[in-house]
Amino acid sequence: MRGKTAEDRRLLELLDPVAEAAGYEIVRLRLMGGEEARRLQIMAETPEGDMVVEDCARLSRAISEIMDAADPIAGEYTLEVSSPGVDRPLTRLKDFENYDGFEARIELDRVAEGRKRFRGVLAGVEGDAIGIDLEGEDSTAMIPFEWIVDAKLILTDALMKRGADERAARLSAEADQDTPE
Repeated sequence: MRGKTAEDRRLLELLDPVAEAAGYEIVRLRLMGGEEARRLQIMAETPEGDMVVEDCARLSRAISEIMDAADPIAGEYTLEVSSPGVDRPLTRLKDFENYDGFEARIELDRVAEGRKRFRGVLAGVEGDAIGIDLEGEDSTAMIPFEWIVDAKLILTDALMKRGADERAARLSAEADQDTPE
């Protein structure tokens, strides 16, 4: 799910160690577009879930060095490094754990419980299955993580508040570091 195509997965194999060495985790990688105007989109964050503009620039430089040396993409492309954003994709089991209690949309590669698309509140992780309290129903669906092809948080007031609280905490911590003793 972090990479959709075989080419995405090969690029992840090349770039995951680069990101990890720089102190980041790749949340999602997509090589998009046709022959003429391709774009390599990388969403990343620190293990703590942060990603500011300076982090994007630092990771972009590290990735550019490897991409220039290895030259794994034929033709020209644009590299785009960003944070996953507030209404982020959920691509790893830890994402489902970290956002337990928030609304999400999930799409499967097969039919489960009579459908391929689910919407509801994330309800934890058990082993390799994620729970989702289905919208309009009194049940929790347990979905094997390997069946998920796409999952994304839904922008809600609660999610926006969490994002604002995390940003305020980060800014406060940075201000504390900048204050002379």
